[in-house]
Amino acid sequence: MKLSDYGLSRERGYLSHYEIDSITLPAQFDPIVDAAGRLSDLLTSGQVRHWLDQLPDPEITEWVQSAEDEQVRTAMVHYSFLVQAYVWGENDPPAALPANLARPMVALADRLGQAPLLPYSGYVLDNWYRLDKTKPVTLDNIGMHQNFLGGADENWFVLVHVAIEAEAGVLLDNAAKLVGVAKDGSAAEATRLLREMDDAWERIYGHFARMPERCDPYIYFHRVRPYIHGWANNPALGGGLVYEGVDKFGGEKQALRGQTGSQSSIVPAMDALFQVGHSDDPLKSFLDELHQYRPVQHRRFIEDLAAQSTLREFVSRADDAELKAAFNACLEQSARFRTRHLEYAASYINKQAGSIAGNDPDVGTGGTPFMKYLKKHRDENVAQTV
Repeated sequence: MKLSDYGLSRERGYLSHYEIDSITLPAQFDPIVDAAGRLSDLLTSGQVRHWLDQLPDPEITEWVQSAEDEQVRTAMVHYSFLVQAYVWGENDPPAALPANLARPMVALADRLGQAPLLPYSGYVLDNWYRLDKTKPVTLDNIGMHQNFLGGADENWFVLVHVAIEAEAGVLLDNAAKLVGVAKDGSAAEATRLLREMDDAWERIYGHFARMPERCDPYIYFHRVRPYIHGWANNPALGGGLVYEGVDKFGGEKQALRGQTGSQSSIVPAMDALFQVGHSDDPLKSFLDELHQYRPVQHRRFIEDLAAQSTLREFVSRADDAELKAAFNACLEQSARFRTRHLEYAASYINKQAGSIAGNDPDVGTGGTPFMKYLKKHRDENVAQTV
């Protein structure tokens, strides 16, 4: 396995190979880009739908078939923010998304093989740029390109995820290498790669631990989180959202999952490599469903890892204490990451209270009751050392 076969890299992991501020869309998108750039003002006006209803439909059905991926993904970022703002930007969500937004949103999503609403890839993976192009992707050198309301808390929430995703490139590259090493039988090389992964996990955990520095739980819950919900399992939408003007949906409500960190492909790739299994529960079913919301190449990477990895059997058979210790250390790092996720879910969501439509503190942005099952998955992770 090679990362380049999946559009990934050791330096950036799952992050886009380009930076969004370097991509220019055709002139037909000018009103869209303008509205997306003024989205904070439109939301603050209290009548964001009034302004978004006036946007033209750029009629991109033909363009999207042959356009470069970088342009399509950039358009997806802008449109997915506009769609979320339309649905959640006023007190009561609408029953339908108007055709001028629905048609281009569905066309972009179909080209990318993703769902027509804000995905994690549009929120994080494709929505960043370096402030200084001569320096690396680090928390002190990255910006969030497209915002909802904007501000330090919203930016920091996304940029911590960007930094984590960049750091995870080492995990992904070494995972791909370990597939081959486990077949060739080099215990020393496997141990070296696993120790590198352990060190990368420490750096990832260091980024994750910085979330509270500039993202306050109250601000997150009331000013960041409301815009990233989906249309599934959300009583505020009554079972879904109608996409007007989209023939293939036939006027039926679409119950789609909201953007969530659970759409990140880091932990699923590690579960695939280390052959960590989870027993059936609502969160497992939810995560299995979320797999289809990831970019197509990221899905394929996880699937190929799961199909090809024999690392657990290799380590279990080896009479090598250092190899087993390195394997278990990486498993424990993944569990530690899950534990920190659980802690943040409690402080940033579960302990908050509010009356914002669709923003239930007991339900994740993807639409599941999460606390109980996050603990279970963490504990199953810990239990599968060798």
